[in-house]
Amino acid sequence: MTDELDDSVRELADIPAVEVISRAAVMLMSSAAEKLGLADEDPDTSARRDLDEARRVITALAGLVTASVEYLGPHAGPIREGLQSLQRAFREASAHPDEPGKGPGEKYTGPVY
Repeated sequence: MTDELDDSVRELADIPAVEVISRAAVMLMSSAAEKLGLADEDPDTSARRDLDEARRVITALAGLVTASVEYLGPHAGPIREGLQSLQRAFREASAHPDEPGKGPGEKYTGPVY
C-alpha cells in the first residue's frame, strides 16, 4: 500500500455505523435476490437460482436487521420491507413452502405470509 490514499477511499473508522449496517444489508439483499433468480428475466428457469444459499443469506439479513433496527432510523422501514419481500419471494419460489414462522429469517422477524 502507498502512504497516499485515493480521495475516494474513506477510512472505515470515519464511516458512521448506520452507513456500514445499511451497506451490509443492501449487499445481503442483492445476494439473496440473485440467489432467488430475481435478476433474470424468468426466475423460475434461472441458472443462478439456489434456494439453499438464498435461505442462508435471508436468515443472515434478518438477524442483522433485527439486531440493528433501533440504529437504522429512517432506513429501517425500507430495509425491513426489502427483507419481507425477499422472504415472500423465497416462499413463492419453494416447491414445498415452509410453514409460517419456519421460513428463512422468520425466527427473527416472525411469520411472513
